[in-house]
Amino acid sequence: MATGDDRIADELRAALDGPWRAVREKARAHLDDERLFGDPYLDYKAARERVLEQMHLVSSFGWAEMGFRREEGGTLDPGGAVTALEMLAYTDLSLWVKCGVQWGLFGGAVENLGTERHRDYVRKLMPLELLGCFAMTETGHGSDVANLETTATYDPATQEFVVHSPTASARKDYIGGAAEHARMAAVFAQLVTGGKSEGVHCFLVPIRDEQGGDLPGVTTSDCGLKGGLPGVDNGRIMFDQVRIPRENLLNRYADVEPDGTYSSEIENPSRRFFTTLGTLVRGRVSVGGAAAAAARVALTIAVRYAEQRRQFADPDTGEETVLMDYRSHQRRLLPLVARAYALQFAQNDLVLRMHLVQTGQHVDPSAQRALEKRAAGFKVAQTRHATRAIQECREACGGAGYLTENRLVTLKADSDVFTTFEGDNLVLTQLVAKDLLTAYSNEVRDLDAMGWVRFAATMTRDAVRETSGVRQLIQRLRDRSDESVDDSDLARRDVQLQLFADREDYLVRTAGHRLRARAKETGPFEAFNNAQDHILAAGTAHIDRLVLEAFIEGIANIEDPEARELADSVCDLFVYSTIEENQAWYIMHRFMSVERAKNVRRGVNELVDRLRPHASTLVGGLGVPDNLLHAAMLDTTGKDAPASAE
Repeated sequence: MATGDDRIADELRAALDGPWRAVREKARAHLDDERLFGDPYLDYKAARERVLEQMHLVSSFGWAEMGFRREEGGTLDPGGAVTALEMLAYTDLSLWVKCGVQWGLFGGAVENLGTERHRDYVRKLMPLELLGCFAMTETGHGSDVANLETTATYDPATQEFVVHSPTASARKDYIGGAAEHARMAAVFAQLVTGGKSEGVHCFLVPIRDEQGGDLPGVTTSDCGLKGGLPGVDNGRIMFDQVRIPRENLLNRYADVEPDGTYSSEIENPSRRFFTTLGTLVRGRVSVGGAAAAAARVALTIAVRYAEQRRQFADPDTGEETVLMDYRSHQRRLLPLVARAYALQFAQNDLVLRMHLVQTGQHVDPSAQRALEKRAAGFKVAQTRHATRAIQECREACGGAGYLTENRLVTLKADSDVFTTFEGDNLVLTQLVAKDLLTAYSNEVRDLDAMGWVRFAATMTRDAVRETSGVRQLIQRLRDRSDESVDDSDLARRDVQLQLFADREDYLVRTAGHRLRARAKETGPFEAFNNAQDHILAAGTAHIDRLVLEAFIEGIANIEDPEARELADSVCDLFVYSTIEENQAWYIMHRFMSVERAKNVRRGVNELVDRLRPHASTLVGGLGVPDNLLHAAMLDTTGKDAPASAE
């Protein structure tokens, strides 16, 4: 019979599972299969073959079909597709990447950028009759997609495009599937017709024959060993005057007539480029979700281990103390568990927004732009969290955590690159901040004279507070040194949100003023480069605020009062620990008194102490079943496990 803690864990898991709860539950049943887990003892060649076999097993689950339209044999459930494939991160991240490349990136490009004439490709790629790869990144051009060098020049005499790599830096690089398995590539290249470049477009280019040999003009090579993901055959592709039919242009947003005439319903080249990339947002949404899922696996392993591993005797009782009873251990793991909850609620919200846009239920262009910005921001937050959390879990498990049989080092190695692909995290943070600055600029651009006076007065008032410390003095008078979490007004959600919003707003406004002031003395690039640290801080603050809002909204949907009360405390810990990480900024800019900062630190201690008895319940709520953890140290009492690697 289930205990009260089990019931609460079930309630929390149901809340975190989100709108596609049924998909997650069904996926947990599918994943309880030894064939879907990686074997760390295989060399990378054998690992690749194993993953290819696993993909065929996954293709029988019906997950791929959810990502495609009914006309192609799909079921048009993009939210379900992202959610189902995310669950593969519980078993093997190499398998997740390969499935993501096949059905998400390659399949997504054909589905979202192609038209009826490409329908047969979709029907073949779903059951893996056609294996593909996504060839965007170049050796010399990673995040700078607009300036890719690969060309696709139209030849009206033969009605073909000639795909070519003009320089060594135009080589397609790090491409998942390109080393061995892919037979076709979705290639992003500069479309040239009539002697004019029309910008980056996507083309379907066959790269291998049925026996796996390179086709004429195509040269593939293997990236070889990597820091992780041994089952992914990353490779490089060079094109030497490779001819493809005119129809291999994915022509949803632009086309070339047989005589070479270029046409597009989107006249502005910049808007056409960003519209093209915007349709591929599903990949970015998926990367963040998988990274967060990997972190949930690591946190579940580490907390479960900390509940059973004992070390050092209590002088009062003589009994060894469970690791999770140490304050230092609580502090290193429980705030990360709280962030895992926050990010899962944020991911649920993001996937729902993506689903509504991609199924045509939200057709406003502003919804697409907002989705792209949010996807970029959450991908940054989730992948950074995974990198930090998995490393902390590894250390928290001592020497046992360093053993491959306990999965943590594999999770760490496999997830490390997530901070880089589908957009480098620093570049994506800048993208988020630039969007904020553009909105800020639009807000003040049309102010009349009186509006500017009021705006300047607001800025002046802030400057007075900065120099005089008025804001900090008021806060110090409010705060008490013995204030508990429950007594503090910081326990109020509106106050928490205001603190997060204040940091974001201040950073955005001051970044805008810094850019403007510098631009008067130098050029735009120098002005931006000089303020880059400020801009990145503004983007990060915005992401934190969005995550908190999603957490608050997620809690509101929990009906069980005990589960909701526990989730409230978890949210408080997320808030307090985030503020603690940024308390130097809050103090320096006088949004927080020194006394309040001390209260925040004490608040974190109070909250981890409050949540300590519920640690197992909380990781149960994260939704990774024990039978999917595959950590050998959890099969014993942990008594003989080493305390540290020496």
